[in-house]
Amino acid sequence: MKRIVVLTGAGMSAESGVKTFRDANGLWEGHDVMQVASPQGFRTNPELVLDFYNQRRRQLKVVKPNSAHLALAELEKYYDVKIITQNVDDLHERAGSTDVLHLHGELRKVRSTGNPSDVKTWTEDIYLGDRCELGYQLRPHIVWFGEDVPMIEKAIDICETAEILVIIGTSMQVYPAASLVNFIASKTPIYYIDPNPANINDSNVTVIPERATTGIQKLKTYLKNRPS
Repeated sequence: MKRIVVLTGAGMSAESGVKTFRDANGLWEGHDVMQVASPQGFRTNPELVLDFYNQRRRQLKVVKPNSAHLALAELEKYYDVKIITQNVDDLHERAGSTDVLHLHGELRKVRSTGNPSDVKTWTEDIYLGDRCELGYQLRPHIVWFGEDVPMIEKAIDICETAEILVIIGTSMQVYPAASLVNFIASKTPIYYIDPNPANINDSNVTVIPERATTGIQKLKTYLKNRPS
């Protein structure tokens, strides 16, 4: 089967009710992002940071995958689909997608502050005093500003194998995720679904200027009409 690599961002989950990263004034739920999404913020006020992500984790219990998530899962019947997402929710997996790489971490996981490789599934709130087996405080398994993106090399490897690239719901402004488009082979067809798409300087790009749920229906038509 032809391999489709899909890059997804906040616009993929927005129609499920998952709030996007931050609004126009740079705040996230009323907080400066550096207060709640940086190592410095966690050192300064760990309770605020834990509560912030506890609220995000609780939200996952009431949102559901939207039709765009379900359509990507459906594509696995016809293509080898690999998803690389900037989102920290689990809506791709809940929709049925089986090969999902989370670049920026996962809300429903925690890790040890003293042993980053000690990662656990965690669906409830995290509190100060919740510790790993070695006694270190647990923290959200999220890549914060100023931290390395440990999965970027694996994401690059996946992009190098793409026969079709699909970009959904991302401004292509957040690095290093935005650089992944540079690692696909030349002349690889690219489909870019976003109501406000960034300019990608590539003649192989087909822009679908719509939200994820409607744009993916047009994508399916494009794919159906492509020569095999």
